[in-house]
Amino acid sequence: MSLEGFVEYKRREFCNDVKCPVQMELNRLDVGSDAYEGVRQTCSANCRYTAWQFHHWLMEKGYLILKPKGLGGK
Repeated sequence: MSLEGFVEYKRREFCNDVKCPVQMELNRLDVGSDAYEGVRQTCSANCRYTAWQFHHWLMEKGYLILKPKGLGGK
């Protein structure tokens, strides 16, 4: 869901921007292949970057994190 005048974060934008070696390998492989899925497991189980790094990258790039009211928001 996009808000008018804003763009949403694109999947793996951070990974590609920081040139994560795991993402660079994924970019060379065919999506859905056994090799791709094997390398992709590193992202979910053993990411090389921290939430702090990701969050600060988002701020540097001008992203906002929004949460709709009614879903735990006030």
